[in-house]
Amino acid sequence: MSSPRTKRRGLLSFAVLLPMAGLIPVGEASAAEPDGGSPSAPGKPTVVLVHGAWADASGWNEVSERLQNEGYPVVTTANPLRSLSGDSAYLAARLKAIEGPIVLVGHSYGGSVITNAAVGNPNVKSLVYIAALQPDVGESVLQLATKYPGSRLSDDPDASVPTALNAVPIPGQGDPAKDVELYIKPEKFSEVFLSDRLDSSIAEVLAAAQRSATPAAFGEPSKKPAWKTLPSWALVATEDYTIGTENLRFMAKRAGSHVVEVDAPHAVHLTDPGAVTDLIRRAAQPESGTATPSLAETGSWERTAALGGVSGLAIAGGIAMVALSRRVRPSRR
Repeated sequence: MSSPRTKRRGLLSFAVLLPMAGLIPVGEASAAEPDGGSPSAPGKPTVVLVHGAWADASGWNEVSERLQNEGYPVVTTANPLRSLSGDSAYLAARLKAIEGPIVLVGHSYGGSVITNAAVGNPNVKSLVYIAALQPDVGESVLQLATKYPGSRLSDDPDASVPTALNAVPIPGQGDPAKDVELYIKPEKFSEVFLSDRLDSSIAEVLAAAQRSATPAAFGEPSKKPAWKTLPSWALVATEDYTIGTENLRFMAKRAGSHVVEVDAPHAVHLTDPGAVTDLIRRAAQPESGTATPSLAETGSWERTAALGGVSGLAIAGGIAMVALSRRVRPSRR
């Protein structure tokens, strides 16, 4: 028969070991993560990146590479820049071909396109606006870009064509006043699009490669906005001379977006790809903004609840064992 002292040692050892049970993985969620702790791609949404006017899909290259390195499937789709309704229909068809959850990201005019294209698609889980337009029903790009001062697309509000733009007629079309391609003038590109934040040689290359948009893209009224039913995130560039910083703030606040402000130009995805990637990551994992690191790493709420229950029971059991051990007194010889 064991002595009272032996019993006390056994109880104390059990009291020490019992709380450690809370650290044992529970159920299937206990499987080890791969090296680096990043979940595999099948558990992550597809990020669809939509460019705006005077740019193309290559502008997303650095952001896309960062996301892919973290295991996100990425689609950088071409934006036709012909008309808001046509561009939105084009994107909507592209989205329907993607299986699983989608984080839809738009820059500049691309924000108007994602606002319309996401409506009715249950796979789109969140919207991300990168220095982008967030129109409501009936609003056009031109209306939103001129609501508050800040845009440098024109220094003459009465000009038929914004003074920073060149209007190049489209051959074979009927109305030379409307059927035109709109480009940013090369000498204005660095200021308007980049706020002179990039080296002049880089700005010149970007200006030469810019893709034009038509007046229909900027003047056509928007339809039902997806941001009224989907959670949204918005990056406001504080030195945006294309849409205007105050206009970005107005739209983001109205939409109830989660807002981040970055000291950057309109083309923030070119100058600050890290900040853009971070916001997309937040939209892809919205719970990470509120959960503590320890809880975020548990893998599921069921496992978190189980761990919490076991830990609580372990603490209570440990206290009880210690108290019980104190009552065991060695017999007097």
